[in-house]
Amino acid sequence: MAKTSVDRQLLPLIEHLARLSRRAFETSTAPGSLRPRHLVALRLLSERGPVSQQGLADTLSLDPSNVVGLLNELEERGLITRRRDPADRRRHIVELSPAGEDELNLAYARLSLVEDDLLNALSADERDTLYQLLTRAVAGQEPDWEAPDESPSCAT
Repeated sequence: MAKTSVDRQLLPLIEHLARLSRRAFETSTAPGSLRPRHLVALRLLSERGPVSQQGLADTLSLDPSNVVGLLNELEERGLITRRRDPADRRRHIVELSPAGEDELNLAYARLSLVEDDLLNALSADERDTLYQLLTRAVAGQEPDWEAPDESPSCAT
């Protein structure tokens, strides 16, 4: 008997896997460690370099006031720096600090272990295919989003 479209819904599976991955990542880190939203912001800064605070808000699809709170948390921990744009003193330029790069690398090492455990039922080729498909899906929703040039084991 053929499967109906109701039997093949992807979003509930994606949401369930996302919930499992968040829980696994959070239990693998110490209290007060980076949260997923921190990782995304740090990753963008690592890949794209210094960016305006508004540009970061746009890329993250967050309200500017929410980005201010996120950046305050990261700045308090010494993971980013913010400075006034010399060309426009109203703008802030956000940059990843060396401590932020170190913290991001540690988080990715933990994330790789979580992914290995969570996706152990998939072969390396299947993981690569999944990564490519998810990358295309995200790019379809965010045309300016670029997949990193690194291996697929660090997807967030």
